[in-house]
Amino acid sequence: MGVRSYKDLKVWQAGIRLCVDVYRLTEGLPKSEQFGLASQMRRAAASVPANIAEGYQRQHDKELCQFLYISSGSLAEVETYLHLCEQLGYVRRDLLEPVFMRTCETGKMLNGLIAKTHESVR
Repeated sequence: MGVRSYKDLKVWQAGIRLCVDVYRLTEGLPKSEQFGLASQMRRAAASVPANIAEGYQRQHDKELCQFLYISSGSLAEVETYLHLCEQLGYVRRDLLEPVFMRTCETGKMLNGLIAKTHESVR
């Protein structure tokens, strides 16, 4: 059938699942972090699928590639915040592990789409 919308992209769907995971995880952070770390994590997580969608809607591979790189940067930001949550003792490793796995899965998909899109730009 093919991709008719950014919502058909597996990487966008994975980004949405990651975002939901992050929102749920941050609900358990200390109240003192709701406007700090929780807010930053949520923004970065939401940026992953949002930039995929925006880049796809531009309908030019060069712009899509640029937005995929931004999405990848946001993904790295999410991973950094997850490590910070662990180091600060806010979230146990066993609760973080599925989210780390989701970031890894999403990252692999993003890298694959970046490589494919990058080739078509050349």
